[in-house]
Amino acid sequence: MKPDEPRLDGLVPDDLRVRSSRILLDSLEVQADIGFHDYEIGRPQRLLVTVEIWLDDLAPPDEEDPSAAWDYDYLRTEVQALASARRYNLQETLAHAIYNRFAALRGVKALRVATAKPDIYAEARGVGVEIASFI
Repeated sequence: MKPDEPRLDGLVPDDLRVRSSRILLDSLEVQADIGFHDYEIGRPQRLLVTVEIWLDDLAPPDEEDPSAAWDYDYLRTEVQALASARRYNLQETLAHAIYNRFAALRGVKALRVATAKPDIYAEARGVGVEIASFI
């Protein structure tokens, strides 16, 4: 904090304090060889992946230090790598692979992974699965 900046610590009422903090990777488009129908096998298709990671630590990094923050590029790269690593019959299998990868990271309190195929039904935004550590 600079000397001329107003001090705001302690001014936030208790009912407005931060109660959760999450990192969101929303609807990342990846190409995946996914599906069990004959017309899907060997033909990569668009898949949208959303990952929500709730964090143990509610405070922002000190001094806006990037080294103490989550690396969005890492999250994106890991999802892309898992999606392209092999062929999947089911979205559930890929969703669990992504889930297991991020559930193992330090500081994760809760997690939700959703996948959706956006090109299956013209009248639907997508069809997919969602798994989470909470109800």
